[in-house]
Amino acid sequence: MSEEERMPEASSDVPQWTLKPGEKIERKELHAVFGGRTQGGIGPSAKTNNVFVFTDPTAGEKHGYYDDWMPDGRFHYSGEGQYGDQRMISGNASILNHAAEGRVLRVFQGARGTVTYRGEFAIDENAPWYTADAPETNDGPLRKVIIFRLSPVDAEVQSPTTKLGRLLKEAPNEVDELPLERNETERAFVNPNREAYEADRKEARLVTAFADYLKSKGCQPTRHRVLPPGESRPLFTDLYCQELGLLGEAKGSVTRESVRMALGQLADYGRFVKHNVRAILLPSEPRKDLLSLAESQNCAVIWQEGKGFVSTNPEILP
Repeated sequence: MSEEERMPEASSDVPQWTLKPGEKIERKELHAVFGGRTQGGIGPSAKTNNVFVFTDPTAGEKHGYYDDWMPDGRFHYSGEGQYGDQRMISGNASILNHAAEGRVLRVFQGARGTVTYRGEFAIDENAPWYTADAPETNDGPLRKVIIFRLSPVDAEVQSPTTKLGRLLKEAPNEVDELPLERNETERAFVNPNREAYEADRKEARLVTAFADYLKSKGCQPTRHRVLPPGESRPLFTDLYCQELGLLGEAKGSVTRESVRMALGQLADYGRFVKHNVRAILLPSEPRKDLLSLAESQNCAVIWQEGKGFVSTNPEILP
């Protein structure tokens, strides 16, 4: 633990806290008076009994971090640690243990220059934190991040403003059916700054082609948004056809990696969406061993052939 993080000694000349929610202050001035780290998102103070938390929701949302109010009336805040899975150490531990250590948790909007005081918060006693997937700094690989649930002490509860917060407020159900045209993806909520790969674009074109084929046969394909219990990031199925009881996952290539991933995704979605058959939608016929892999998991394979589609289970096609 650094000097900035150590608990202050009892003293009669500790500066009095006068800042109120909504007021602004230069971060340098804040630390000069009350101590704490001058950089980073979490700043325990050795000078006063404060733990300072800084957040920039607009910048964070672009990278899959949604530090803001959520529909549960709590302020959700992502922990520190730029690389690898985050751990409950250093600044993260200072948030979790602030009450037990006699510290006050104070949240600010902004990370540098002039920051706005959002108010005093306390770690939620019943559900203090959870984990979610988010990319490493500079849009690196996905890893586990810690997200704290903070209860307001003198701050006024506000409506969610982030894309994720608004979605969770508008769609509280575990499973919601969506029109196929709603092209939201899991990537848009987990790693939104990552540009779509060519495989993503191929998948989208493939889904559109198969949906048009189904419509020409009198079917009305849709998709689903799924929010598993305890999770904070939604899942999105590629395609669902109620008339056929078909739950489909599209892949833009016929590689083993793609087939494996599709099988895992279908197993995940299939826990929540009622269906009779699962199918992997591919741009062409895969090699025999991959067909055997899908068959071993009771999963059909559908692929494009000319202007139509064929399947290892012809009965599932209209």
